[in-house]
Amino acid sequence: MRIKDIKKDWIRNKSVYLLAIPVVLYFLIWNYIPMGGILLAFEDYSARGGIFFSEWIGLKNFIDFFKSYYLWRLIRNTLVLSIYSMIINFPAPVILALLLNEVENQYFKKVVQTISYMPYFVSTVVICGIITDFFAYDGALTDILFKIGVIDEKRDMLSVKEAFPHIFVFSGTWQGIGYGSIIYLAALSGVDQELYEAAKIDGAGRWKQTIHITIPGIAPTIIIMLILNIGSLLSVAMEKVLLLYRPLTYETADVISTFVYRRGLIEGDFGYSTSVGLFNSVVNMLLLFISNAISRKYSETSLF
Repeated sequence: MRIKDIKKDWIRNKSVYLLAIPVVLYFLIWNYIPMGGILLAFEDYSARGGIFFSEWIGLKNFIDFFKSYYLWRLIRNTLVLSIYSMIINFPAPVILALLLNEVENQYFKKVVQTISYMPYFVSTVVICGIITDFFAYDGALTDILFKIGVIDEKRDMLSVKEAFPHIFVFSGTWQGIGYGSIIYLAALSGVDQELYEAAKIDGAGRWKQTIHITIPGIAPTIIIMLILNIGSLLSVAMEKVLLLYRPLTYETADVISTFVYRRGLIEGDFGYSTSVGLFNSVVNMLLLFISNAISRKYSETSLF
């Protein structure tokens, strides 16, 4: 009976299944088959032996990493950059969306949206080139910081380890605030307008309407985005760090992802770098499940 039902369902929805085939193949080829590379984390990998015939060493790569001199520096820098970015860059798109929602002049609103969206679509390489030029010894932003007294002397700011986290985070704000606000603007469009009319009748001003109607209306979206951000807490934007950091700033800029890059691609220690990357992914997954469980318990909003 079941086989007959499957056949009937196939005949009825054949076009849908055929459309799904490229999507299934994409995830199978690019997401599932490469997971076989996780075996490298438990091997002393060699090109001659390949993934399946290299020497099996168990948890040695993980033990070496946990005993590494760089372990706490990597974890500290990764957490500092991630949490700092979350504190600044997570609420920024929400605030921009709330501000744009209050703008009545549609022409001005579209201009602001376009200008704020543009940096997101610029290549990371180009963005990092701009940042490098602006914060060079004779860069425009270096001159401004010197003239307003933020720094005592002009120097290449990207070579100052204390300045790196601030440059990294606030350049990320500039790059992503506009694009990040799109999802919140979409959520705002779904808030019942009758609630605003009722609030106006009761004498509520713009501020009270925002606090009691707008923010609660988009709270589920904010919570979902927060869960996703927490789930990628250890996944700092590796490409950007790699393009901006210098040996002088390793103390505050070197993160887990850049360490994996150096050990794996530059030094050729593929097994060790895979174990570090696997550790990073497992921690991210645990953070995702924990934050999702907490959200489901206290707000009834969750990913799953």
